[in-house]
Amino acid sequence: MVNKTKLSLKTARNRYVFTAVFAAMIAVSGFIIIPLPGSPVPLVFKNLFVVLAGTILGSYYGAVSLSIFIIAGIIGVPVFVVPGLAAFSTPLGGYIIGYFFASLIAGLICGLPKTSEKKIKAFFLFRLIIASLAGFLIIISCGVFFLMRLNSMSFIAAFSAGALPYLLGDFIKLAISIPLALKLRPIVARYINE
Repeated sequence: MVNKTKLSLKTARNRYVFTAVFAAMIAVSGFIIIPLPGSPVPLVFKNLFVVLAGTILGSYYGAVSLSIFIIAGIIGVPVFVVPGLAAFSTPLGGYIIGYFFASLIAGLICGLPKTSEKKIKAFFLFRLIIASLAGFLIIISCGVFFLMRLNSMSFIAAFSAGALPYLLGDFIKLAISIPLALKLRPIVARYINE
């Protein structure tokens, strides 16, 4: 009985450690900017880590990691481009809201990681692709609809300004996110599952 309690406490601690690590990676990834040749919009990795939080940690812990990130930004930690609640009065507000839901939904589709996922099965690979794609689409959709509402723009105008320039970068990040999640899920499962 004592060993089971220790294991449960250790597992709970590990889950929150990974959650905090993902919140920190999301915050730091906003400062990593790679210019794309021929594109005025650089590649930023924040939404990659947002989606990975859900696909690697599952819905609850992925959403908690985004909650930590968002709360840190609201109280003034410099993780948003515009500090504090003022970020939600800019077009960035929609993307920030989208981050939370992207991680939550991607995690719901994938579930908690399992050590048995070392062997890649076609059905799980399909679920992971759908989860990652859904995560990126949710971020884009929230950004576009928030931009429409904030600036009284048409859908086409908001999509052209808030999504179109970022699609190439998001496809690159989508392609990166799937093999990363496949590799990391069974590793993380050893620490966060009993």
